[in-house]
Amino acid sequence: MIRALRIAGAGGFWGDRHDALLDQVCGGSIDVVTLDYLSEVTMAMLRGRRLRDPGSGWATDFMAALGPALPNVVKRGIKIVTNAGGANPYACADAVLGLARDRGLRGLRVGVVTGDDIFDRIDELYAAGVTLDNVDTGAPLITVRERLLAANAYLGAEPIAKALGAGAQIVIAGRCSDSALALGALLAHFGWADDDWTRRAAGVVAGHLVQHGAQASGGNFAGGWEEVPQLARLGYPIAEVDESGELEVSKHPGLGGQVSSAVVAEQLLYKVGDPRSFVTPDAVADFTDIELEDFGDDRVRLHGVRGFPPPDALPASLAFQEGWRNVATITFVWPYATARARATEAILLERCRNLGIRIDAHHVDLVGLTGAHGPLAPAPAGDPNEVVWRLAIRTEDRESARRFGAEIAPLVASGLPGACRGTGSLRPTPTPIISFWPAQVPRAAVAPSVEVLVA
Repeated sequence: MIRALRIAGAGGFWGDRHDALLDQVCGGSIDVVTLDYLSEVTMAMLRGRRLRDPGSGWATDFMAALGPALPNVVKRGIKIVTNAGGANPYACADAVLGLARDRGLRGLRVGVVTGDDIFDRIDELYAAGVTLDNVDTGAPLITVRERLLAANAYLGAEPIAKALGAGAQIVIAGRCSDSALALGALLAHFGWADDDWTRRAAGVVAGHLVQHGAQASGGNFAGGWEEVPQLARLGYPIAEVDESGELEVSKHPGLGGQVSSAVVAEQLLYKVGDPRSFVTPDAVADFTDIELEDFGDDRVRLHGVRGFPPPDALPASLAFQEGWRNVATITFVWPYATARARATEAILLERCRNLGIRIDAHHVDLVGLTGAHGPLAPAPAGDPNEVVWRLAIRTEDRESARRFGAEIAPLVASGLPGACRGTGSLRPTPTPIISFWPAQVPRAAVAPSVEVLVA
């Protein structure tokens, strides 16, 4: 019988803790570490960076995490699988190879997975009948074609397994499903059959549990955060999967956090729409019969995952620019902080109308009063000591967004008293609004490619 595989999660988004990788590598026995950096909007940002700089377009945070850990990774033979390649996996791989050579770690093998980027094939696909309509609204892509920023199909685990099977110790992918990072390692290790949907679904669940940083080991825990020990030294989760697909979640001893059935259940339902049908490119997982068995000592075993074949089409993540935004913040202090903040909205919007500044929509938050919950918040008992007034606008006209920002600083002296600088600039600058366009692309229309490079 093939031994179980221990897969550690060390990053769930771009901006997660860099030192989590070193903690996982040095904290105890593991075989694989996964790091997830991508979101739908992130892909559009990365593609824009690559267009401005051919060597950019990947998640540079990965190098900050990898640098301190790489010598131990190589020495212990730990595999790393990440989607840090973003819109430029080869540039990310070049950075890793350069780091290895600088450290004298010759012979390190780095796998590169590509084929997810379909932006330059949009017209070709459309001519072949792949319309990439919005799966939520049914709207045709032609309505946003000229404003399209990025287009990527979600690859599955097979290319990652192929790279590992070819001897790669570090695998760098672009857009793939979050769970594919772990499932690819499991497929390479166990060789599960192409149609073994239940075991593949178990691998999907394992990847889902370690995919979002420390959420499966006590981070962001809503069910009793005050009982999670040592959050300042939070350990990240580890999924141990055996050949049958049985799964146990734990963390390294000596680090903070908590692995309990409640914590694991909360992460299990993270981003899940229909628990009977968690759809990925590799399998459809049914969560409804999963049982959680709490062993104590930060160990939880999962039973009862069921799996089914995935759809013929792959999900595709497209992003387009939908105008511009600008956001102003000013703090108003007592007395009458709320009344003066609300009056400032009317003053500013009237000035913008008089100046011909186009505002298609706006939204006001009174942070400290009703900013988070709006009308659901309980009525305040009295006038607050201070309130942060935040007004956000959207417009199709970039110049209007810029001119709106120029009208904020004058409010301090030509508006109402008691106004002072808020949490942002008094001269805010516009930023593009990047919107998500969910679509589907036939599996046969996407051709993943794998190459293994050597330091």
